[in-house]
Amino acid sequence: MEYYTYAYLREDKTPYYIGKGKGNRIYKKGRKVFAPPKDKSRIIYLKQNLTEEEAFKHEIYMIAVFGRKDLGTGILHNRTDGGEGASGAKSPKTEEHKNKISNANKGKKRKPFSEEWKQKISKTMKEKVSKNLSHRYEKGHTGNIGQNNRMSKTWKITFDNGREIVKTGLALWAKENGYTKSAIYRVSSKKANKHKDIVAVQEVT
Repeated sequence: MEYYTYAYLREDKTPYYIGKGKGNRIYKKGRKVFAPPKDKSRIIYLKQNLTEEEAFKHEIYMIAVFGRKDLGTGILHNRTDGGEGASGAKSPKTEEHKNKISNANKGKKRKPFSEEWKQKISKTMKEKVSKNLSHRYEKGHTGNIGQNNRMSKTWKITFDNGREIVKTGLALWAKENGYTKSAIYRVSSKKANKHKDIVAVQEVT
């Protein structure tokens, strides 16, 4: 199974945690400070289809680039420099693995982030999120990320009695009013003719 590196982002799209994993590790909850954000659009893959060695090297590199809050060198909540423990192990199992981590860390200089650098990071992450969303739409993947993004737009809702309303953020509105957001999504994409008393959902441009 291929490995990957990933990031959890704040609302301003700056990362607060960098990790590596395989399978569905990216969505699993860890300690509170490392918990994945509820908004799935703020969970992104950094690199995919990596070997385990490539994944921990990239994790180490990304943590060095963004820096750790506990050391005063950057913005991440990571409490280690990365690469510790292959396949979820808590610590390196062999001297060879320890040497790989040490070699990957060599030459990495840490320094406090300037405001200019923070803005650059924010811009880069926003572009990556946008690219990730666009890729999912192009491939027809309208799962959590696609639906959450789509549901945050403004929509005109038409009921079977002819009444019409305009709402932004259908997910919250649906929850507060007893509707199912996935069912509303099906009506909006014309995969269903009706959901309860809703007969049409159109995006407002």
